Amino acid sequence: MAITMTDAAANHVARYLEKRGHGEGIRLGVRTSGCSGMAYVLEFVDEVQTEDQVFNVQQDLKIIIDPKSLLYLDGTELDFVKEGLNEGFKFNNPNVSSECGCGESFNV
Repeated sequence: MAITMTDAAANHVARYLEKRGHGEGIRLGVRTSGCSGMAYVLEFVDEVQTEDQVFNVQQDLKIIIDPKSLLYLDGTELDFVKEGLNEGFKFNNPNVSSECGCGESFNV
């Protein structure tokens, strides 16, 4: 099982962790939401839980995932993209079978 992060995403997360001044890394998870069933969740992590899976990626950053979310996220690459005036994280998840039209939720 593996989760990866592009250089662009790693640079973005590293900048925010540095501004924040503390934190173990970021938590990547899923929750039930949206018209397709699931949505991605990203949040800073200050303390890793014993059941968490930790993936060390570029720049000594950690992506932390709970076991339930890992089933849906295995093989995902986290990217950070800028398109015109918009910017944000992009999830390249090989497990996704469909996405809603607005791109906010997905189904596996």
